[in-house]
Amino acid sequence: MTDAPIFGQAHAPDLHVMTYNIRRRMRQNAPGSPDLWSRRQPLLRQLISRERPTVLATQEALPDQALFISAVLGPHYRRIGYGRNADGTGEGCPLFYDSRRLHLESWRQIALSETPDVPGSRSWGNLIPRVAVVARFIDVKTHEPLRVVSTHFDHISRRARLRSAEQLAAIAASSNESIIVMGDMNTDVGTVPYDVIAGDAGPLVDAWRAAGVRLTAPWGTFSNYRAPKTGTKRIDWILVSPDLEVREAAINASRFDGAAASDHEPVQVLLRQRKAPADDGAAG
Repeated sequence: MTDAPIFGQAHAPDLHVMTYNIRRRMRQNAPGSPDLWSRRQPLLRQLISRERPTVLATQEALPDQALFISAVLGPHYRRIGYGRNADGTGEGCPLFYDSRRLHLESWRQIALSETPDVPGSRSWGNLIPRVAVVARFIDVKTHEPLRVVSTHFDHISRRARLRSAEQLAAIAASSNESIIVMGDMNTDVGTVPYDVIAGDAGPLVDAWRAAGVRLTAPWGTFSNYRAPKTGTKRIDWILVSPDLEVREAAINASRFDGAAASDHEPVQVLLRQRKAPADDGAAG
C-alpha cells in the first residue's frame, strides 16, 4: 500500500477530524495474535503520524496508550480526558488536538448515566462506566468557536446506547455553536440511537452521508483485524452540526503488510465552518 495520507495535515479554514477506537492493550494474547499491542504499536504510529488530524477522538485508550499517541503526534498536540473509572483510571476517550490551530477554552468529562457529573457512574444496564469528553475550542485561524465530543457507547445494553444518544443529542441541541460528536457507538447507522441524534429530527448530521466527496469505499468500521468489507456495520460515527460543511470523508482501511493497527477502522473527514473565510491552502 502507499505511504501517502488520505488527508494529512489540514490548512485553514479546513479541519481534519478523525475518530479511532485504537483497541485497548490486553493483558493476555496468544503468540502471533494480531491483537498484540507490541505488534500494533508501530502500525498505529505509521497511520497517525502520516494523517496528523487537527482533532483526534480516541476510544479504549489506556493511559500508556494515550501517552504513546501524544508522543507520536509531537509537542504541538495536547491531550484531554482521563480514565472512565471513578478514580480516573482505566480506558478512556481522550481527545488530542493541534494547539497551533485550536485554542482550548474549556473541557469536562461526563459519565453517560443519569448522574453525568459523578465519575464512574452507571445507568441503563451498562455493566461498565461509559464517558464522553466535551470540549470547547476557538479556531486560532478563523476565530470561530467549535465544540467537540469524543465518546464510546455501551457494547451490551441497547437501552444504554439509546439513553446515551439522547444525552448527547441534548448537549448538541443546546449548543448555539458548531459541534462535532464522534466515537464508537457500538450500533449501526439507521438504528434508534442513530435516529435520535442524526435522524430527520436529530440535531446533527452524519458526516459520511453529508460529505461532498467520499474518498474510500463504505467500509464497515469493525473489521476485527480481517480484510475490510462493504455492506457491514458502520458503528464508528462522526456527526456534525448543519453549519459545518463536510468536504470529504474517508473510512481508513489501511493495512501494513496485511496487518491492521486496530480492530476498528478510523473515520476521517475534512470540514469547515460555512461562515469561515476563504481557504488559504489545501490539505497536504
